[in-house]
Amino acid sequence: MTLASAPQELGVSLSRGRGEIRVYSAHATGIDLLVYDEDRPDRVGDRVHLKMGKDFVWSGKSSHLVTGASYSLQAWGPQGANHLFNPETLLVDPYSRGLIQIGPSHWQSAIIDESFDWEGVVKPHIAPDRSVIYEGHVRGLTKQRADIPLELRGTYLGLGHENMIGYLKDLGVTAVELLPIHVFADEQYLQMQGMVNYWGYNTLNYFYPEPLYATRAGREEGPSAVVREFKQMVKALHAAGIELILDVVYNHTAEEGPHGPASS
Repeated sequence: MTLASAPQELGVSLSRGRGEIRVYSAHATGIDLLVYDEDRPDRVGDRVHLKMGKDFVWSGKSSHLVTGASYSLQAWGPQGANHLFNPETLLVDPYSRGLIQIGPSHWQSAIIDESFDWEGVVKPHIAPDRSVIYEGHVRGLTKQRADIPLELRGTYLGLGHENMIGYLKDLGVTAVELLPIHVFADEQYLQMQGMVNYWGYNTLNYFYPEPLYATRAGREEGPSAVVREFKQMVKALHAAGIELILDVVYNHTAEEGPHGPASS
């Protein structure tokens, strides 16, 4: 496995009713996978000791790794200035496609249903010299638009609503560039002031869209529904000939140093 192919091979893959997880760590001395019971997210239904293979990739299989399951990782390793290994910390899989929030600062990875009918819609390919980019925030773009149903304002589906798309088309927009939509956490110093992060520059996971931008029904249904609503927005924009650009910032994460929260 080369570095170029690594992202496609990390995380959980499902085959014939059984899942396999692959996690990278160059310095761990041990990693355990904890899969929780479907009806008891606080109860471990299966524990698997992962084995390190080529290129420091640890892997393991479990019949409990199925769509809808939630899981965490525990990691053992050296101590010192450059390491923060603590097996008591329950970590999320950096490549998980879904997350479930269990407490104020506790998350579990989730295996989602990734199926979606794109109905043949493909992304537009507009020449850069003809591109008109509209930068915006998912919530801010539609939160106060009276021409969008109340339950959709400030959501992915609100941005993908026909009235919002009509507004963008009337402006001549060919691409929407969104401020970070990856799931994020509120910084500690904001929490101490009773404030929250609005802009999203404190990423918790790069592969799961922020559930706050899903509808209430989507959030209540779970991670699969959140991802489905995000895909529906992408589909609607692409069907209208509008490209989508995502702001991805790798130097702003929810890992706040040696004394801050550790999530992955």
